[in-house]
Amino acid sequence: SEAIHAILVYSQSVEELLKRRKVYREIIFKYLATEGVIMSPSSEKHQLIHRAKQYWNGQLTECVAETGDSKPNQQSSEQRQKQQEEGDWHSLGREFCLWFFELLNSQHPLGRQSDEQWGPQHFWEDVKLKFCYNTLEKNMEEYVGAELVSLRLLSLVKEECLLLNPNLGAGGLKCVISPHGLVVVAVAGTVHRGNICLGIFEQIFGLIRCPVRENTWKIKLVNLKIVGENALEPGTQVQKPSIKYESNELRELYDGKELSLIEPQILSNVFTELGE
Repeated sequence: SEAIHAILVYSQSVEELLKRRKVYREIIFKYLATEGVIMSPSSEKHQLIHRAKQYWNGQLTECVAETGDSKPNQQSSEQRQKQQEEGDWHSLGREFCLWFFELLNSQHPLGRQSDEQWGPQHFWEDVKLKFCYNTLEKNMEEYVGAELVSLRLLSLVKEECLLLNPNLGAGGLKCVISPHGLVVVAVAGTVHRGNICLGIFEQIFGLIRCPVRENTWKIKLVNLKIVGENALEPGTQVQKPSIKYESNELRELYDGKELSLIEPQILSNVFTELGE
């Protein structure tokens, strides 16, 4: 009891407690099952933690009763499960983007340095980068391998002094999982150099879970498109950068081999104020 008390006292949040290495996902899954909370057997640990928090906060309106003759409507239960899973993937995508862009921007000569080190360790060895940029004319570059991809992305902020500001609000971020288990994260945002907004970007990541380190994802695919302000057609209505692809379209981008370089659909819906 003293050990339990000490752990609770020094745990700053529910997530910190449940994310401990020795709190296995099976323990959380069995607990939720005992409480009658519906979860898929393939649910990952972060999804189980999210559902446990909802249960404790009284946000789950319907659970499977341990006894009794009544049972929830199967179709509505499946719909709620699907919505919950989509919310979990969106949360994962948002966490990833917060981590990725903070770490990448910290490599800027004038940026706030991060405690974490940028490098090829965040990518799979056979990672692919397709980088298309359009200022006065269109250019495309392709790189394969963790070292080359890591260095090319690093050069954007360290040598070209660019800063990527993602729009993680409504419409700027979408995240889905493909039938092959690849998590596809699509994000749009603005590109800056100093106090000047140079244009917009759209970036699509393909993430695969690392089998060695728990709750760790590594980058398998990167598709980056940057459009400079001077490349936009005159009279283009400027709005906030957003992802226009539907979830099913994002899933179809991955065919099991590679993420094709696609024309972003953000040109007609760019940011409201370029200097913002």
